[in-house]
Amino acid sequence: MDSFAGRWVMAFFLCGTIVATSYADMQNGMPEVRGVNLGGWLVVEGWIKPSLFDGIPNSDMLDGTKVQFKSTSLQKYVSAFNGGGQNVTFDRDIASSWETFRLWRVSSEIFQLRTFGGQFLASDGEGGPVSATDESATGRGTFTFERYQNRVHIKLSNGNYLQANSAGQLTADYPGRPGWDDHAATFEMTIVANDLHGDYQLANGYGPDKSTSVLSGHRNSFVTQEDFRFLSNHGINTVRIPVGWWIASDPTPPPPFVGGSLASLDKAFLWAQTYGIKCIVDLHAAPGSQNGMEHSASRDGSADWAKSPKYIFDSLNVIEFLASSNMTAEANIEFIYESRLAQVQALNSANGPLVFVGEWVNEWNVQSASKFDYQDFGDAQLQVYDQASFGWCYWTLKNARKHWDFEWNILNNYLQLGASSTKLNMGSTYFLILSLWACLYLHHVTQQ
Repeated sequence: MDSFAGRWVMAFFLCGTIVATSYADMQNGMPEVRGVNLGGWLVVEGWIKPSLFDGIPNSDMLDGTKVQFKSTSLQKYVSAFNGGGQNVTFDRDIASSWETFRLWRVSSEIFQLRTFGGQFLASDGEGGPVSATDESATGRGTFTFERYQNRVHIKLSNGNYLQANSAGQLTADYPGRPGWDDHAATFEMTIVANDLHGDYQLANGYGPDKSTSVLSGHRNSFVTQEDFRFLSNHGINTVRIPVGWWIASDPTPPPPFVGGSLASLDKAFLWAQTYGIKCIVDLHAAPGSQNGMEHSASRDGSADWAKSPKYIFDSLNVIEFLASSNMTAEANIEFIYESRLAQVQALNSANGPLVFVGEWVNEWNVQSASKFDYQDFGDAQLQVYDQASFGWCYWTLKNARKHWDFEWNILNNYLQLGASSTKLNMGSTYFLILSLWACLYLHHVTQQ
């Protein structure tokens, strides 16, 4: 079966872009691309639409925010010497990279702290020093922040507060609840940079329920079919659509990412077809983040894509997924009605030979399609192919692939024939086919 995806040529580039264009365009010579990027739609960039982040509590402390802490009692900065790898101390009068930590947000008040070198602050919670040696975030390094203006208290899950002791170390052994005056458990917090506003920050900032609502509304309204009409009317023949790696796991991507971008991409393909626009699909945000920027969905500004072969292989898998251009059940069915029907009707009205759909099948590339979806897809094809002036033939009667097996489809009620119109009676059909083969055979004999 030739689905919508089968009508496109996919070209790959090192930048992770997929260009989709028709075979006819490739043969006849493509026109020069005059395109517009659909930035900020399926990959969030906060500077494009800042209002997306307005409802996040503690929105100045999103994932990747850079912070510094100064002891109000010692007037020294919390420091991870050499960027991490040993205990945390208070011995710096001026803050620089060792004194700057990146937030990993667990909730609006609970955070983890990552050092310049990539390690996480952690404590065993029994009064010992806080270290910067953990290579990954764990419960040992999960802290609750209590804020008052520019001051904070930092508390472990066991209830102990962090404090600056007289020896210049950060320890987790302050008893009771501290006040906001200048003492060992109170720190001045400086937000050095809060410049990451991407998909990770939005989804993790709102949480799963609210972020689903926010992003659903954004995807449905930020780019619409009317925009494609506008672009077409103004001479634009191409759109470039940035997507994130989590689209390959839609509709249930790994947390905190939110599903729904694949359905929006499917809509874009249909709108593009309606208005004669080509699509360039750009893997804008690859796993691990290529550049640490918000548009690559970095959590904390780290660029780890090239550091792990897994990220590279995962990226290739995403590109392979995008190349298959999987469409939703509804989009495939709509394609049958909009495209296949128009083709059959045009051929019927051309006053040429009778139209015969010689091979079709009730199978597609839709993932996890239900029986009801298959019934609808099969019904759409039957309604369209029944209009062929000569008729149609299913491929094939028996097949190891069950959805290609006509008998299996009928017996299991995946394909419901019902009463179909008869284009020609059996006698005339039989005669036509025999005559065709006889003519071909006689022609072959006379040439020998």
